[in-house]
Amino acid sequence: MKKKVPASAKEWLTEIAEAYRDAEEAISFGPAAGVNFTENELFQLAPSVCIKFRGLKRSKNNIKKATEAALSSYAATEDIPNGITATPCMSFAFCYVASHYGLELIDEKEADELLQYIDAHQNQLEELIAI
Repeated sequence: MKKKVPASAKEWLTEIAEAYRDAEEAISFGPAAGVNFTENELFQLAPSVCIKFRGLKRSKNNIKKATEAALSSYAATEDIPNGITATPCMSFAFCYVASHYGLELIDEKEADELLQYIDAHQNQLEELIAI
């Protein structure tokens, strides 16, 4: 499924909700693959979902760039009390945006602005996920 990078922050919220639901579907398949994980670990799937949604090749290079950007950024912020990674959906959103940055699909300024918007609209994101 190839999609263009969203053109507005509002479009990003909608896409992140869709990406989150896509990742959430993997929870039920985990036991069959010998892996048990919960909603709290969905952020780890954000790089893969990013690659899938952008229609990019799942090359070692793409996976490495997206994953390193997402997980290193997550690790740098996870200990901030009530920070942007305080809830499962926000952790996923953070890593999803960071994956796009790592793949050079957005620049640092756009990533920062998106994360500020997402943080300010967390309730809206949660509502979109629940649809």
